[in-house]
Amino acid sequence: MIRAFLLFLILVALSLGVVWLADHPGHVTVFWLGYRIDASFAALAGAAAVLAVVSGIAWRSWGAVKDAVHRTGASRAERRRHRGYRALTRGFVAVAAGDAEEARRQSGRADVLLAEPPLTLLLSAQAAQLSGDQEAARKYFTAMLERPDTAFLGLRGLINQALRDHDRSQALALARRAYALRPKTPWLVGMLAELLSQAGLWAEAATVLHRARRARVVADGRRGEAVALVGQSETAESEGRPAESTELLRRAHKLAPDLVPVSARLAARLAESGERRRARKVLESAWAESPHPDLAKVFAALVPDEDALGRLQRTARLAKLRPDAGESHIAIAEAALEASLWGEARRHLRLALLAPHPARRVFRLMAKLEEQEHDDPVAARQWLARAAEAEPDPAWVCRRCAAPAAEWHPLCPSCEAFDGLTWTSPARPALAAPTGSEVPAPLAPPAGSA
Repeated sequence: MIRAFLLFLILVALSLGVVWLADHPGHVTVFWLGYRIDASFAALAGAAAVLAVVSGIAWRSWGAVKDAVHRTGASRAERRRHRGYRALTRGFVAVAAGDAEEARRQSGRADVLLAEPPLTLLLSAQAAQLSGDQEAARKYFTAMLERPDTAFLGLRGLINQALRDHDRSQALALARRAYALRPKTPWLVGMLAELLSQAGLWAEAATVLHRARRARVVADGRRGEAVALVGQSETAESEGRPAESTELLRRAHKLAPDLVPVSARLAARLAESGERRRARKVLESAWAESPHPDLAKVFAALVPDEDALGRLQRTARLAKLRPDAGESHIAIAEAALEASLWGEARRHLRLALLAPHPARRVFRLMAKLEEQEHDDPVAARQWLARAAEAEPDPAWVCRRCAAPAAEWHPLCPSCEAFDGLTWTSPARPALAAPTGSEVPAPLAPPAGSA
């Protein structure tokens, strides 16, 4: 409505202007390039209006032609880009399928059709790796370092190549460069921490993991940092700095109090320095969370000159923190055997045997009990035969290479995986419940035993 009213006002104004010019035609004389032009002002204004209209039409026509040419070029570029991305997609699919020849062919097409080096370089590098041409892959990854938007991808490829070639020093140098670019990348943080640990640079590894933990980059940052501090503690101890080693263990225990090896090491160090009460509290707290033979071993050695009966009494107090745990029964049974309290040892070993998968050392302890209490080698051999068929004793086993280790270490002794050792045992089928002649006769306590 408002637009119509405005248009009406404009038409009225134009009409009035035309009428006014008709009533006052005026006279205009123009001298141009030796010519004289005489005309009325109305004629000159009309000619100017016609010229403006013709110029406007010409300009719009030129713009339409330009737009048509641009649209045609854009359409061709779009079709070219579409073919390029299709080649790129097919190339990555070929890489995933392991077709090196197809990946190389599609990489060449994508390189011609697309002006996007990040994607084409990555596809070319992966195609070269797939075909086994590591030198070509290294060339592509190195070329990616020249562009800020592809430098990180290039570094990742070069790191993987260095690790494949077992060149840890080169991998560490590249990982440091990548970390400077993107310090909040979870896989890079883990890889850099492991490479630093393998190089013995425990302090730097702990710093990297500490920053990652504060930035919430890794899920279990406290444990990783604690493991690195244990490695740093080992270095300090080997270099004759026991006080610093103990302090590092304290920091590690504060970060990961549920990590059994840290608690055991800290308690042993505190006991050596005379802080037995503090060591006992550390062990009791750890036992309440996770009973473990390493903890029992350190706990038994807290009082060096203690008699067997006193050790049994202390062990019983420790076991009360987790009275139903199998390790609690085993710990009491071992202490009772040392104290020659056969009935007490048998009672707890029988309870340990009620577990779904009793470990071999329970059967070995029963064999020892038969020899010491009854001097019965036949019954002892029966128990040892049962031990050979029983569930293997839990041990520290590497999650990466599955190699066992006698003791826990921050690095796997076999493959040097960082924090790779876990307390576990191979899966074994459950033992059938012993019946009849399969049950060694001495299983039932002799009359009069405690």
